[in-house]
Amino acid sequence: MEVSFVIPCLNEEASVGGVVAEAAAVLERAGLEGEVVVVDNGSDDASAERAAAAGARVVREPRRGYGSAYLAGIDDARGRFVVMTDADGSYDLERVPEFVERLRDGDELVLGSRLKGRIHRGAMPWSHRWIGNPVLTGMLNVLFHGHVSDAHCGLRAARRDALTRLNLSATGMEFASEMVIKAAKRGLHVSEIPIEYRPRVGESKLNSMRDAWRHVRFMLVHSATWLFVVPGTVALVAGLGVLLPFAADRGLGDASWTVPVSILAAFVVVVAAQVIQLGLFARTYAALYLGEPEPLLERAWRRFKLEHGLALAGIVLLAGVVITLVANFDSVPDPSLGLLGLTLVALGVEGIFGAFFLSILGLSEHARLKRGLTR
Repeated sequence: MEVSFVIPCLNEEASVGGVVAEAAAVLERAGLEGEVVVVDNGSDDASAERAAAAGARVVREPRRGYGSAYLAGIDDARGRFVVMTDADGSYDLERVPEFVERLRDGDELVLGSRLKGRIHRGAMPWSHRWIGNPVLTGMLNVLFHGHVSDAHCGLRAARRDALTRLNLSATGMEFASEMVIKAAKRGLHVSEIPIEYRPRVGESKLNSMRDAWRHVRFMLVHSATWLFVVPGTVALVAGLGVLLPFAADRGLGDASWTVPVSILAAFVVVVAAQVIQLGLFARTYAALYLGEPEPLLERAWRRFKLEHGLALAGIVLLAGVVITLVANFDSVPDPSLGLLGLTLVALGVEGIFGAFFLSILGLSEHARLKRGLTR
């Protein structure tokens, strides 16, 4: 079997039968061997019966959620290519054979683009068309280099082997983002086809603010660089930019205000370093346990060992101790210089424990792989 339509469905009795019939007609006209799978996601109306009567194979998935329904449907589908669409009748399926042709030619994920195609009057609220979708898609492109125009379009097609490699797991609306994000991270061949988007049948189940937040949250959680490393680095540079001049020159201002500012700057530096360290931990975990590609980290691991990290952190710690002693035992104690010394001591201690934690992550992965090889 070449093509499997997978259609999630929750209380869409007014439209699901028509969508199934449209999908079946597309397969027949294009001469494609395929099936239509409808995933009943706990409907309490006649959706499942209408889908079955129209010729679909109905799969039951009691766990509510857009992603949950798709995961169940994809797992049950038998086609080499999987075409995903909604049960509300909003997507025109006439161009699906072009999606299939792209997959045959080597593309691994083909997205429909409503924003490059035609959006019928009343099909999409203006806030989604001009604010929500462009902002969320733009954020995804910046964070993950996605290069797509409509990351949340519900009409898309993928090769089954590509879906297996993506290891999808999101259970909610963020499933759409997860697919594009992981495709970008793994370097899949992704393309887009402009499509027509029609007004849906029945009432929409989207909650704009909640679903938008779920997409944003998912993108941030899967981008440790932007969530941790970038803001941490900015804060670290800003903190040091204030702390170092005050520590180097006593004549910059009266101690009544320079010391409180130095304290705040030292606090910012310590917190920022911890945030950067958390980003490093997150990226290491993603590379070792989630299969995320991290070529820069992998090159660093080959060159730097635990002892290198301990040595570097030890140097910072020792420098901090020396600076602190100089600041306090000078004829005129220098609070700003002492704060710089204590800040370096804190950074050195963080670095020592961080080096050990990274080593533990590596040892855990080594042990896990060893167990897998000996089974």
